[in-house]
Amino acid sequence: MITSRIKRSRIGLAVALLLAGAAVPAIGQDTPESLLPPGFDDPAPTPGPAPAPSRPAESAAPTVQPIPLPSDELDLGNLSVLPDGNATAAEEIVDLSKYELPEFARHSLARTGVMAAGNVAFPADSLGNTDGRFLATLMRRLDAPVASRWVSIALRRALMSPLDTPANVNGADFAAERAWVLLRMGEAMAARAVVNDVDLDNYTTTMFQVAMQASLATADPAGLCPLVDRGAEAIRQRGWALAKAMCAGLAGRPNEAGQLLTQARWGTSPGDIDSLLAEKVLGTGAQGRRAVTIEWNGVDRLTAWRWGMATATGVEVPTDLYRTAGAQVRYWQALAPNIDAAARAPAAELAAAAGVFSSAGLVDLYSEIDQQSDASGAAATVARDLRRAYASSDVQDRVSAMRALWDAADTARTRYARMILTARAAAWVPAGTDVEDSGQLIASMLSAGYDRAAMQWRAAEEDGSQGWALLALADPSDTARVDYGDFESFANAQGGRKAQLLLAGLAGLGRLNAGEAQRGAVAVDVQIGGVNGWTRAIDAAGQRGDAATVALLAAVGMQASSWARVSPEALFHIVAAMRAAGMGHYARMIAVEAITRA
Repeated sequence: MITSRIKRSRIGLAVALLLAGAAVPAIGQDTPESLLPPGFDDPAPTPGPAPAPSRPAESAAPTVQPIPLPSDELDLGNLSVLPDGNATAAEEIVDLSKYELPEFARHSLARTGVMAAGNVAFPADSLGNTDGRFLATLMRRLDAPVASRWVSIALRRALMSPLDTPANVNGADFAAERAWVLLRMGEAMAARAVVNDVDLDNYTTTMFQVAMQASLATADPAGLCPLVDRGAEAIRQRGWALAKAMCAGLAGRPNEAGQLLTQARWGTSPGDIDSLLAEKVLGTGAQGRRAVTIEWNGVDRLTAWRWGMATATGVEVPTDLYRTAGAQVRYWQALAPNIDAAARAPAAELAAAAGVFSSAGLVDLYSEIDQQSDASGAAATVARDLRRAYASSDVQDRVSAMRALWDAADTARTRYARMILTARAAAWVPAGTDVEDSGQLIASMLSAGYDRAAMQWRAAEEDGSQGWALLALADPSDTARVDYGDFESFANAQGGRKAQLLLAGLAGLGRLNAGEAQRGAVAVDVQIGGVNGWTRAIDAAGQRGDAATVALLAAVGMQASSWARVSPEALFHIVAAMRAAGMGHYARMIAVEAITRA
């Protein structure tokens, strides 16, 4: 998981110049101005050639009137392709591109993606021979975020990995589609990394649009500066016009920035929030001299532009506005390092439950809160309980602190996030310790993938209990099998949906033989033999071993706001296909998550 722990400073001149590639001879001036009196230390004039015969003066250049720009808001998820403008690039006398980016440093569109530190990349050919148009359509229509934390993790790692570009799609467009899915999942850092793997010379209209969204999602307006000239030519939208003004300001050209801002604001009201936020970013450049006050009164919804610009300049977004945007914006908030840790904590818990924030990252965040001398409120209480869960010398006190964290959660999603938060602390509890409901400890360990620590509790769990069910699914042994009688005991005790999900998980993992799987499916009413277009596609991808395609199709099957809307039949096919494609760990953790969150 990409969770940046690096604190970014406010947008300053040095960073802006670096990103914009500008060389400014005199800071804050369009034209260098001498500090000496007129004529001081000037060399004596020397005779010059006779003046050439005068020619008729050329007509003055026409005055350029501001062009009204589209006033539509920069909406989250607006990826509509606008007609290209008529502007043409000036002819180049010398091709400098080979000096700017040597041939050996260029990125091929035949394979795009990045290696994430600490994560094993998916194989480059793990999309198989699937038609790129089919994959692009799946990604474009995917309603993200998805219900499962572990499906989300698998999909993020697949979309980030350096993958061979499939047939019938442009490599830059395919990378843009992948980055756009990551943004909708809340994976702002991962999306930015995929965008940056495509050279600017290869950008398409779609890639320019996604690149802007990635910069906004990471609250980095200066990241647009290397792209802004070409982007503004390719896409006639107000956002790119405002970006040109911002980048001129960040590069220390306030006069030019002011002119560009005036043009970009043409046709909007003086209190237009999008323009004011752009002006605030512009004013952070050298000699910006612009004091802009942002008022949220009258703003009825949060867009990517508003969130990114406000966060970049330290303007707090009202909590109520987050309700007008998709869940992914809260996950962007969780990943933003320049927002106070206590303010990020609630969003970080939601992001952890969605697979965007890691267990270790969540512990680090609360540790930072615990170290703040003025920490108070709910986040500080959680931080104190977490310290006790990890550091208390008494095992029972550690377990009590964990239970206090779980029980204090006000929603099922937050409770699962607290289990992720305490996962390592739970793994440090000696197996067999006499605790009440050890199944919750096991669930906490497995929420972050500590399967080997969890398996040490096998002897302490009664057959047919919830702890037994979790361990039966989490067992890393490929030869593990489950006695049908134990499944019946669980079904009789738990009944209903948990029994259905356990049957789907056991059958998908091959823990029951074919006859027992069918018998159990009839007993708990799960149609594991049902067939439709999606089941055929994911089953076939699993049999071919196309791991990245399986991860994408698994997300398609998990398009729901919560686990309550995921069918046991979908779980069966997802687990079975992942296991067949060599993704056994993901398959087991998804099956465990189903029981934990049911």
